[in-house]
Order: sequence, then C-alpha cells, then structure tokens
Amino acid sequence: MGMVSVVLVILSAALALSLTRFIIGPTLPDRVIALDTMAMISLGIIASYSIQRGSPDFLDVGVLVAFVTFLGTVAFALYIEKSAP
Repeated sequence: MGMVSVVLVILSAALALSLTRFIIGPTLPDRVIALDTMAMISLGIIASYSIQRGSPDFLDVGVLVAFVTFLGTVAFALYIEKSAP
C-alpha cells in the first residue's frame, strides 16, 4: 500500500466527517463551511488520484471544482450581506 493510498484513505475519512458536519450543522453558515471543506477535500482526493494514476488530466477537474466552490462561497457571502439588517 503506497503513500498515496494512505492519503486517499485519510482524505476519505475527512470527507465523511465533513459530511457529518454538513448534516448536523445547526446554522446555514456551518453548512456552507462544511460544504466548502468537502469541496477542498475532494480537490485533494482528485489531486492524489491524479498522482497515483500518473495522469495530469484529472487536475483540470480539480481546477473546475475549486472555481465552482469559490463562486458558491462568494454567492453565499453576497446572500448573507443582503439579508443582514
């Protein structure tokens, strides 16, 4: 079992913990942060898998995930700003 496989197992466990936080999170900001964390962990999984396979093609998907996550976080921040009294 190589080092990348160990990293993938650890990242999968972190993803499961973040999913738990997403489900339990009592407030909307908690859930958004958990979703953002899950996206970044997914980015780590994609990068690790790309290293394991020796194919940089998967990194394009990682860049796309990071971009969509960033846009979602900005949209949420604007939503919070508009709804604040």
